[in-house]
Amino acid sequence: MQINEAISALQERVALPSSIDELTNSHLAQLLTNTAAESPDGLAFTSLGHSITFAELNALSDAFSVYIQQHTDLQKGDRLAIQLPNLIQYPVVFYGAIKAGLVVVNTNPLYTDRELVHQFNDSGAQALVVLANVAHSVQDVIPRTGIRYVIVTEVADLHGALSRILINFVSRYVKKLVPPYSIPNARSLRSCLAEGKAGNLQDPNTAIDDIALLQYTGGTTGLSKGAMLSHRNLLSNVAQQKLMFNTFKDFDDQQNQTVVLPLPLYHVYACTLCAFMVSEGQHCLLITNPRDLPSMVKTMSQWRFSVFCGLNTLFVALCARDDFKALDFSALSMTVSGGMALTSDAATRWQQVTGVEINEGYGLTETSPVVSINTGGTGRKLGSIGVTTPGTELKVIDAEGNALPCGEAGELCVRGPQVMQGYWQQPEKSAEVLPGDGWFATGDIAMVDEEGFPHIVDRKKDMVIVSGFNVYPNEVEEVISSHDKVLECAVIGVADERVGEKVKVFIVKSDPSLTEDEVIQYSRTQLTAYKVPSLVAFIDDLPKSNVGKILRRELRDVD
Repeated sequence: MQINEAISALQERVALPSSIDELTNSHLAQLLTNTAAESPDGLAFTSLGHSITFAELNALSDAFSVYIQQHTDLQKGDRLAIQLPNLIQYPVVFYGAIKAGLVVVNTNPLYTDRELVHQFNDSGAQALVVLANVAHSVQDVIPRTGIRYVIVTEVADLHGALSRILINFVSRYVKKLVPPYSIPNARSLRSCLAEGKAGNLQDPNTAIDDIALLQYTGGTTGLSKGAMLSHRNLLSNVAQQKLMFNTFKDFDDQQNQTVVLPLPLYHVYACTLCAFMVSEGQHCLLITNPRDLPSMVKTMSQWRFSVFCGLNTLFVALCARDDFKALDFSALSMTVSGGMALTSDAATRWQQVTGVEINEGYGLTETSPVVSINTGGTGRKLGSIGVTTPGTELKVIDAEGNALPCGEAGELCVRGPQVMQGYWQQPEKSAEVLPGDGWFATGDIAMVDEEGFPHIVDRKKDMVIVSGFNVYPNEVEEVISSHDKVLECAVIGVADERVGEKVKVFIVKSDPSLTEDEVIQYSRTQLTAYKVPSLVAFIDDLPKSNVGKILRRELRDVD
């Protein structure tokens, strides 16, 4: 069967349309203004114990936008970098920048000097909003970039006065003193908002095909590249998410339900998901530091949360904690997974602890990001990436570029309204993945089964070749992670003169008695001989990105 025939049949079975309706908004910020008009008193965001309503968020973002328009010379299309963790300040600045017609450049607060210089210069950012706690890391970077405006925010800037004093004291001094910074002409966010409240917002006449976001890729194949995501791309993906989420029986029935967002808003997964939740009038509970699991669990305990958005490593870590197991999950109706492959072991543990299935999705920075998601019922198949979003086409090709039928593995290509315009100022790199026919080559190895469910086999570049046979790390990791004594693991290929590459697995133990021989023998019961790891290394922690994705490339440097 042809792939898109099977996909269409599956969409029909789960009552999804084949495409999205014509978009009625012309830019992202209209999602907020619409919701603020319809549900002004609904909670929009909460972080560090402080909440704001949609009306308050709309007014604050207006004030930031007015400040940009009336107190800087920034013009429509200029780039503004946001270097913030999950604080209320992020949506204020994000929607304010969009309202002013600027292009947002999401920036990781923990980037090194080298990474900051590259991203700021590559994007041409002229303005930066940064958290005071990390401002010292940019003071020496800024003179080497084109940034002319720096706005600094304290952790508790949008809290009440007493709360601000307490939280800022804790964040600056209790945790071993935040290094001081000296940035000439830097402004405080609070002063910018105060000045902006006195003016009137001007319409920058943003067009739907204007760039909204320069979202930088992880740089796994070299220097990171800025994916140009237009308002049309992002609004289309929001519309696609709405159709997908509405297939969940409980989601569409509840208003202003609490959605736990531990993943950073500077990552495309959380950024676009947040835009969707704003459009739906849902309340987002922001987790500022998801690595601090005790604080995260304590924060969750204060709310009857209905939706949890995470990824495999976070599910594993939480389910190993007694305080998490003691939470009240009676209101939880949906758990969404993305960012990396979901193992069946993690899915099983989560369901045992919470009573709720995990619905795995798939997306990429270049696709704004969602391509597909398991929708529940007949639209859920564990091990697959779910049902393809309306308006999206998939193609699986072989090494010569020939389209393959269902059941055969090859490189996955995606075409749809959410696919990026290209990489910022990199026409050659853009042409490599977007050859001009609208198909984006993902670099992932995939197979679409006869029922229309796509399955990610692995990243093309992570594939291990043993004596001419392809070994996909995800498959080996899936098997080994199901061992009772394994907390998590990662597989790489190691050069070998005899067989080309050997399979090596790095394991974090959940039981200290686990041995190398035990791992190999267990693998042999479930894997063909050439897939069985010949090298086993035990490690205290796997290297992960700030989003929680395991960094296989860093393991290649571990002895």
